[in-house]
Amino acid sequence: MFFSSCIAHPLISPKSYLSWHSCYCSNEEDERLSASFLRFKGLPTSQIASSVFTLGTAAVLPFYTLMVFAPKSELTKKSMESSVPFIVLGLLYAYLLYLSWTPDTLKLMFASKYWLPELSGMAKMFSSEMTLASAWIHLLAVDLFAARQVFQDGLQNQIETRHSVSLCLLFCPIGIVTHFVTKAAAKTAADDRHKMH
Repeated sequence: MFFSSCIAHPLISPKSYLSWHSCYCSNEEDERLSASFLRFKGLPTSQIASSVFTLGTAAVLPFYTLMVFAPKSELTKKSMESSVPFIVLGLLYAYLLYLSWTPDTLKLMFASKYWLPELSGMAKMFSSEMTLASAWIHLLAVDLFAARQVFQDGLQNQIETRHSVSLCLLFCPIGIVTHFVTKAAAKTAADDRHKMH
């Protein structure tokens, strides 16, 4: 309670709070209060997870829109060369990972005696909304990175990528496969044209 009132009170600075905190709080209280401090003030965990889930989803859509509807635009090329979206998604992921982390996280991830993931442990871990939201941000970052690779490879080799990039948004492995198929088909067609001449 004191922590909440300190942060809200205009006369008590964060520096004063930290000085008090170091004198009177145990390690257990320290962890609990630090975690509370890193949560949005007044928002329950489920609302934080939902908000970051929506924010992350909305953040990647403009990049897919550019790659699909304006693949040859200079704006698209410059946007897809930027590392900013991946830094933002990485920070969102790290934030959710921190909030979802528990003493049992590693135990659930590597539940077998061989220290390998097990489906039952992963299912239990992902029953948490916060963990599920962090996994979604993880997928968005990896999918966008793969889509960017597909897009840039298409530009370099003058291959159509809009269908593959679109698939990367929700079905990334299929998007990657369709890109390789498209690339192979384009190469075969080019070889055939070359032979005809």
